[in-house]
Amino acid sequence: MDFRSLQLFNHLASSLHFGETAEAMYVSPSTLSRAIQRLEEECGTVLLKRNNRSVVLTHAGHKLLGFSTEVLKDWQALHQELRDDNKALQGELSLFCSVTASQSHLPALLRQFRARYPGVDIRLVTGDPALANEKVKHKQCDVAIAIDAPDFPTNMSFSPLDKVPLVLIAPKDWRLTELAQIDWRRHQVIMPEHGPTRRIAYHWFAEHGIRPNVYASVGGNEAIVSMVALECGIGFVPKVVLEHSSMAGSVNRIHVNDIEAYELGLSCLSSRRHEPLINALFQLELS
Repeated sequence: MDFRSLQLFNHLASSLHFGETAEAMYVSPSTLSRAIQRLEEECGTVLLKRNNRSVVLTHAGHKLLGFSTEVLKDWQALHQELRDDNKALQGELSLFCSVTASQSHLPALLRQFRARYPGVDIRLVTGDPALANEKVKHKQCDVAIAIDAPDFPTNMSFSPLDKVPLVLIAPKDWRLTELAQIDWRRHQVIMPEHGPTRRIAYHWFAEHGIRPNVYASVGGNEAIVSMVALECGIGFVPKVVLEHSSMAGSVNRIHVNDIEAYELGLSCLSSRRHEPLINALFQLELS
């Protein structure tokens, strides 16, 4: 039993006229007759009573008609779905982000993207967020989860995802819970080697006339949490980094109400912004 035979049978069950169905379905009357005979042989019963003047469905014919109608409807739906899939976006999209962003912001983003574009493979690369734009500029990845900044490259596009506040942390055993308790000449500071946290922290120090006693400069915000937990000093880190750190229980948060938050978002080369795969990611509703 094949789809073509079922299509011929369905049309004949509607027209009840061999000549009309043969013409409409672009087959000869003899081909139509053989198709119906094969169906009857496969079903083991008569489907149509026919003479020179009329065609009538038998009880078995009505049963087959119900079956074939559903089968053909399902086949048409599947055929359309397969055609749509063939037209859908396909390929590979490489994305760079920090380990923290891969846990905090990437899952919701990828769930939505993969639900819409299942034919696109995502290649994820993680590393220092301060290197995100460099990775994109040198085409080591297509898109990055990066941080907006005053020196954001002019040849790159940015689409915001979230505002990320900074928090000041201190070792739990130091029992520092308020900004007023900190002696900036005595309490040493852990700073990042580069990136927006370093810029924002130094700007805050300058606004408050503080010359920080820097104990060490380290690579990455996660390392700051670890150094503070080990009682090497205090430091500013993004709140999201602290929330995803296994060392969060070893530090105290100290409220600072006037330090700048930074903006996290997607970045890509402006010249590639409207490439289909990149554009699809940027067009997601990310609120």
